[in-house]
Amino acid sequence: MSLTFRRIRLIAAVSVSQIIGWGTSFDMPAVLGPRIGAELRLSNAVVFSGLTIMMLTSGLAGPAVGRLLARHGAAKVLSMGSVSLALGLLLLSACHSLIAYAATWLVFGWGGALSLSTAAYAAIVEREGADGKRVIALTMIFTGLSATVFWPVNTWLADGIGWRNTLMVLSALQLFVCLPLHLFALPKPVASQTEKTAQDMAPVALSPAQASFAFLLIAAAITLAAFVSFGLSATFLQLLHQSGATPALALQLGMARGVLAILARGVDFLFGRRGNPILTALVGMLLTLASYILLLALPGSSPVLVTFVVLQSLGSGIMAVARAVLPLAVFSPAAFGLQSARISLPQNFAIAAAPVAFAALMDGAGASAALFMATLLSGIVIVLLLQLRRLAAAARAAPIPSPPGTEDR
Repeated sequence: MSLTFRRIRLIAAVSVSQIIGWGTSFDMPAVLGPRIGAELRLSNAVVFSGLTIMMLTSGLAGPAVGRLLARHGAAKVLSMGSVSLALGLLLLSACHSLIAYAATWLVFGWGGALSLSTAAYAAIVEREGADGKRVIALTMIFTGLSATVFWPVNTWLADGIGWRNTLMVLSALQLFVCLPLHLFALPKPVASQTEKTAQDMAPVALSPAQASFAFLLIAAAITLAAFVSFGLSATFLQLLHQSGATPALALQLGMARGVLAILARGVDFLFGRRGNPILTALVGMLLTLASYILLLALPGSSPVLVTFVVLQSLGSGIMAVARAVLPLAVFSPAAFGLQSARISLPQNFAIAAAPVAFAALMDGAGASAALFMATLLSGIVIVLLLQLRRLAAAARAAPIPSPPGTEDR
């Protein structure tokens, strides 16, 4: 993939807007949440339930966002999302009650559905077609740094001007950085007739029934994989502690996990040129499955824990890219935005429920129970992906019907 000026412009615009988008919304409570809770007299559990409201709302909004993407294109949808997140940040800065706080996160949920991940990836695919897989992989290397960038920024701002003024500054970033990027910095979508025809061509020819089955397989695989990934991410340090890691080792391994996940995205970008999203997903899931089986089977010594973190982090990083581009394995680039938005409904529900489910499982039955659940669900995902691979292979092998009247030529 050559990095033309147009492509660099696309990657830069999407990466910057996504780093700001995630950093001012989902990543924001990690720093500002305790300060907000202290002033509004809300517990940490209540404060962080805002993220659950956000993800549930984003999931419910997914089908509507898919229709907006198909009708208006990604740039306009992303722009509406920037305005919505800016409004959410302003409303949060003015909150003085629990009801107002909860209502604000409904606005964040709608804004996130419009501007985070799904619509951004749709913008890339609108402009790159099937080549968007590698551009998305490269973009995700940068967007994975949102917390790394905004945790210290939010801390510095909050220490200097307080959390309410910090939220107003973050709102301004949405209006005066992200909104112009979406309106003016994104390259125009493909325009030529040849490019539009390529956008409408699916990689495999599926019947309507096969397409519906493929969608169900993809949606189920992505949802279960996200459930395991986000569930273990939220409880990762607890999992390491219960598996035998000292607090110091657990913290070191937890810090290394983020670096390894970003490294995996970089490796996928460098070597995934000829890769298929289904194969990429299978590699990611097999690595994570191996990590869970390893920690279940062997005592939690330092070498075992290090190997577990390496395998799990690399697998999760690869699977994060695969989850974003898996619809392109069977659907056309033109249908990518709609299908991805439809998948976001169950996926966001899973993301919202996963931390609570895994935390309850570890508190009630220990780390082994959580690892067993992760192993079982990862195995199911692999079966779903293999079924999807067989479906795609069968469709490719099916003979293409000859036009009427040409059978004897």
